[in-house]
Amino acid sequence: MSEEYDPDYKIDLEKATCPNREQRAKGTNVYYGKATELIKDAKAGNLKCKDRNFQQTSGCVLNFYLTVRVATIRDAAIIFHGPVGCSSSSLGYRELFRGIPTELGRPEHYELNWITTNLQQKDVVYGASAKLKRAVLEAQKRYDPKAIFILTTCTSGVIGEDIEGVVAEIQPEVKATIVPIHCEGVRSRLVQTGYDAFWHGVLKYLVKKTEKKQKDLVNVASMLSYTWQDRLEIKRLLNKVGLKVNFVPEFATVEQFEQLGEAAVTAPLCPTYTDYISRGLKQEFGVPFFLYPSPTGIRNTDEWLRKIGKYTDKEEEIEALIEEEHKIWSPKLEAIKDEFKKLKGDGEIEVLGSLGQGRLLSQLPYFDELGLKSSAAMTQDFDNLILEDLERLVDDIGDVDVLVNTFQAAEQAHVTRTKDPDITLTCPFQGGAYKREKNVTRIHSLRADPDPWSAQSGYAGAVAFGNFLLQSLDSTSFQKNLKRKTSDSYKEWWYEQPNPLHYLKEETSK
Repeated sequence: MSEEYDPDYKIDLEKATCPNREQRAKGTNVYYGKATELIKDAKAGNLKCKDRNFQQTSGCVLNFYLTVRVATIRDAAIIFHGPVGCSSSSLGYRELFRGIPTELGRPEHYELNWITTNLQQKDVVYGASAKLKRAVLEAQKRYDPKAIFILTTCTSGVIGEDIEGVVAEIQPEVKATIVPIHCEGVRSRLVQTGYDAFWHGVLKYLVKKTEKKQKDLVNVASMLSYTWQDRLEIKRLLNKVGLKVNFVPEFATVEQFEQLGEAAVTAPLCPTYTDYISRGLKQEFGVPFFLYPSPTGIRNTDEWLRKIGKYTDKEEEIEALIEEEHKIWSPKLEAIKDEFKKLKGDGEIEVLGSLGQGRLLSQLPYFDELGLKSSAAMTQDFDNLILEDLERLVDDIGDVDVLVNTFQAAEQAHVTRTKDPDITLTCPFQGGAYKREKNVTRIHSLRADPDPWSAQSGYAGAVAFGNFLLQSLDSTSFQKNLKRKTSDSYKEWWYEQPNPLHYLKEETSK
């Protein structure tokens, strides 16, 4: 989208939660075709969520993206209002982040505080508001947090639990600010709805109205797959021109959420993740924002910094920073491009990425910057929020096939076999897509990965990820052995189908 706020959409904080992405942005979980056709269908209003006769997995609005983010807020507590299994994604995250050395900025002392109401059959029949009240009081007593997030589940949603009523009744009894988040897994087939639900609660209950503004403060909402090294690189760049970064939600404090309305600008790492909070902060607190580009690759990092400079009166400093950084990093990126040229000869090295919407917009231009070809890309889902930016992308780098795919491994393996790229970038849930004789590597690292080679943002990330891609071409022995010694995940007839969306209900019914 353009950097200006869309006047046709207004966030309504009087309501308990946000609309679904299907409603707000006409999103879809299924598509395969040219990006130009996807744009036409989106403009014509033809996109919608569809059912599959055969579905291997799906994303959960509560668990897949949301809880692992909220759980890292340092002086808060989470209540999972549902069966105990709905809290399982929080297990292990304290240990995961302990892999980051304190020397790199990880707080030395921290806890990830969460409890569950452990709803049972009796609670479903008779209601569980009393249980939720007891959980709130227990969270206050046990953790003494500054905020308590109540995360709803399919169970509490289906029985119609009056979360707001409970909050109104129990809030006077606790010091912490209670923040209900309506993130029931059944409410949407687009997991990005979970982002919006979280930010709705943050805007409604945590961000403080104030006349105070910090001209040197930049809000950065970091996406699930951006690592600790990305965080360090962004902080390094902005600190060099005298700017402070308000990173949310990873390892943020409640005070940082309260100060979101004081910032000079909200800048994106992922436009899909940042959209709702950016619009809300502009609407309610007057904080300007932009959603494109993300700081992936040298060209887009330049433009990302320039937009921040415009809103912080740091344009001259930013230009000096860009010039200084180019002297360091541009020769290194050029050396990587030269290595790719040597490897490809007269042909083109093709790369296939498994991308979210944000990576669809940021990594395809980066591959182009490296001189790599992308004839196709995969994204978990698609909505109209990135429509204008996708048009700009097609104008810049040309048309590509797009598979909109919610973690369906068979469909991803089909596209990988059909396109047969030189480099395949894999994510979880890709099934047999990695069983091939050509090169395979990961699309991103864990958020807690502290190694410099895991960076993908900023100038250091552009070089680190370029080297990572180059490294994937060094040897194919592991891939060849894996393919030879393990059976394929799918039968050959599957790969012979002309379209990976073979099992759509409306298609098979014909």
